[in-house]
Amino acid sequence: HVIHTVGPIVGLEVTQRQKEELKSCYINCMKLAEKEGLKSIAFCCISTGEFHFPNKLAAQIAVETVDRYLSSSKLERVIFNVFKEEDYNIYKKLLQ
Repeated sequence: HVIHTVGPIVGLEVTQRQKEELKSCYINCMKLAEKEGLKSIAFCCISTGEFHFPNKLAAQIAVETVDRYLSSSKLERVIFNVFKEEDYNIYKKLLQ
């Protein structure tokens, strides 16, 4: 399965609405994965890169959102798939 989501595009600064939109990307993907009977899901760094969402803030939103969601979910595993070493270090610190 491939679940496609499009996160917010950030201009000069991140707005509260964009933070909520990013959070919604993660929640909606996890809901759809559960609906399809999947037990795991992998996420890339949604909205970073070309969409200019700051990597650290995006990772914080991702980890907090997934952590809250998993407390009442049937999903067994969530993977954060990163490409850049910078992102690896951010996620490693957040997940310790």
